[in-house]
Amino acid sequence: MPTYEYVCDACEHRFDEMQSFSDEPLTKCPSCKKKKLRRLFGTGAAVLFKGSGFYETDYRSDSYKSGAKADSEATKKSDSPAETKSETASEPAAKPAKVEKPKAAAKKD
Repeated sequence: MPTYEYVCDACEHRFDEMQSFSDEPLTKCPSCKKKKLRRLFGTGAAVLFKGSGFYETDYRSDSYKSGAKADSEATKKSDSPAETKSETASEPAAKPAKVEKPKAAAKKD
């Protein structure tokens, strides 16, 4: 449910109220009991997601979590510095291309 912000024009009382989208705006101030209440525009009227359950990983099964943990541990063990691609001796290092300077043209007199 969205949260709306209200202000009373009579007593300047401000408060937030959780209401359904289909609910009518409040008109009576809870503080002074006058019908001078108005709903403000702005940051209100938004759905607030609080608590757990909003991420896809929140509902993973225990078997999935244990399998993922085993995979990550196996990956850590196989990643040793001697096996990384950048340090293997079988691949030659890239050599910079040889650039030739243009020869000066012979002058004709």
